[in-house]
Amino acid sequence: MTATIPGPDGQPRCRWCAAAPDFLAYHDTEWGFPVDDDRRLFEKLCLEGFQSGLSWRTILAKRENFRAAFHDFAIDRIAAFTDTDVERLLHDTGIVRHRGKIAAVVNNARRAQELVTREGSLAAYVWRFEPAAEERAAPQTASTSPASIALSKDLKKRGWTFVGPTTVHAFMQAMGLVNDHVDGCIIRDRAAAARRAFVPPGD
Repeated sequence: MTATIPGPDGQPRCRWCAAAPDFLAYHDTEWGFPVDDDRRLFEKLCLEGFQSGLSWRTILAKRENFRAAFHDFAIDRIAAFTDTDVERLLHDTGIVRHRGKIAAVVNNARRAQELVTREGSLAAYVWRFEPAAEERAAPQTASTSPASIALSKDLKKRGWTFVGPTTVHAFMQAMGLVNDHVDGCIIRDRAAAARRAFVPPGD
């Protein structure tokens, strides 16, 4: 089986993007492109946490519902959530109603506030864990990496939850800390160009 599949325009893309209608635009415009916006980084960490034990297809289909439920993943607003908010969200049929995962978003928003106070931004912290080129495995051949293990361990030490190495690896793939588009994918070079032009926060 080849690693690519023709898209609607006939150009090769990562095979996974053909698995669901929503995947193509996500693959072409978001996945693997570097992000330095704290809100987007926090949102992705939260959504990857919700994906644990589920499929990204399920989460992506509900992404707008998650954004509405969590105030567009504004860290300070979520950090102010109470137990009443958690109970309310457990009755929201538009999201994944898992008490532990909902509570993790609230906890992690508070931990993110602490991290921003110490580090300046979530982005500055996260991008310190960008792996060197020689440390990166071939695209889409691993579910964890030394970098994702290190970031996961550090987040957990800081009190974050639902941030295991596999969850963090998927986050790093999506937010462009690695370019995991396969060789031959038309988007791989575009993501690589975006990464070359990107100046990591704090540099």
